[in-house]
Amino acid sequence: MTLQDLLDILACSACKGGLTPLKDESGLLCPACGLKFPIREGIPVMLLDEAERVADRSIPQGGP
Repeated sequence: MTLQDLLDILACSACKGGLTPLKDESGLLCPACGLKFPIREGIPVMLLDEAERVADRSIPQGGP
């Protein structure tokens, strides 16, 4: 399964918005609510307790 396959089925745990991968592959950003979900050992951690609020939503993002 590729990252794009995951992005097609994953949604933000808080607002159900779409997710965008960060360029450094450290997490997935929800531009709608500003939460960043970490990626650990190649697996997105979609728990709200593990997410962090990103004050600047213009942080570098990447595409698939």
